Amino acid sequence: MKKISLALLILATTVKVSAQNDLKYNVVTTAVPILLVSPDSRAGAMGDVGVASTPDANSSAWNPAKLAFLENKKASMALSYTPWMSKLVPDIDLAYVNYTKALSDRQGISASLRYFSLGEINFTDEQGNSMGTFNPYEFYFDVAYALKLSDHWSAGTALRWIFSDIAQGQVVQGLQTKPGQSGAADLGFYYQGDYKNIKGGRRQAFSAGIAMTNLGAKIAYSESGNADFLPTNLRLGGGYHLEIDDYNKLSVYLDINRLLVPTPPLLGTNGEIIAGIDDNELTPLIGVFESFNPSSKPGGFEEMLQENVYNFGMEYKYNNFLFARTGYLHEHKLKGNRQYVTLGFGLAYQVFTIDMAYLIPASPTTRSPLENTLRFSMAFNIDGFLAQ
Repeated sequence: MKKISLALLILATTVKVSAQNDLKYNVVTTAVPILLVSPDSRAGAMGDVGVASTPDANSSAWNPAKLAFLENKKASMALSYTPWMSKLVPDIDLAYVNYTKALSDRQGISASLRYFSLGEINFTDEQGNSMGTFNPYEFYFDVAYALKLSDHWSAGTALRWIFSDIAQGQVVQGLQTKPGQSGAADLGFYYQGDYKNIKGGRRQAFSAGIAMTNLGAKIAYSESGNADFLPTNLRLGGGYHLEIDDYNKLSVYLDINRLLVPTPPLLGTNGEIIAGIDDNELTPLIGVFESFNPSSKPGGFEEMLQENVYNFGMEYKYNNFLFARTGYLHEHKLKGNRQYVTLGFGLAYQVFTIDMAYLIPASPTTRSPLENTLRFSMAFNIDGFLAQ
């Protein structure tokens, strides 16, 4: 059992962090940040790339447009499990289940559920008095659809319902809390090129993708408290695919991510804004545009560039049977300092695919709730099983 201040829990999961006076640390934070965590082990083993990777059973989590390139009439079910802070506590985890189906050679659909459990927590007030034991949790339900626009391009969209019950109806700082609820949408485009012959009897192809995810209404945990932005995110990426021979293939990916929410302002000693803008007064749509506005950021254009997150991934495939993966994620040290290497492998046999991922911090000063933790995913080809 974990003991934690209820006020601290809400602050840690929803409240925006304002800048320090020297502008050295100004992290853009949102509510329900678990929506930005890789739910599946294949992408998790490749540095969290996914917007332009080849389609699979978990495509809708990264770019719904990839669903249009699933194999014709193929249906699959995928299940993923991610331990969270497993080195400190045993009962915080993220579970993800997804169903995908190719309706034809031009259309695909999916439905998925993410469940994030914070385990059993003994809430305390600001004086350390026990408020009881609770089980905070969040879950998100998605449906997605994709359509080919041509032989190489597709578009897709997803709708998401968000339910976050982290305060369990307790009174925090004089406010009666409630579960936070919201709706959001994703929109994505995907390009998949044909393989072309190159020197040495090899073939190559390119892929690309762009997706805007989690665009929706702000979420609030009390009737009178401030509402917080969802983690609206822009993901842009590309992939290079090399077919070495009939058995060996190599893919390399690069994604660039950035949150499409306003940067927290710089506050003076009395709480007044001395640089930036008041992000509490902005709507989610205006927040998207302000995320690209250098004048709304205390650090100007330089700070805007610092908010990009870079993901690198590589996948080696042998005979569509054995997969080896690695990747790297880099976030600026003043914007969260997530910097880690990822490793993983996969195995496909008949109608089953099993993937595993492992995260290693890039330096002793960078930490992650997923560090040194094995993550698991399993996909099941329903049509292949029924055909046996």
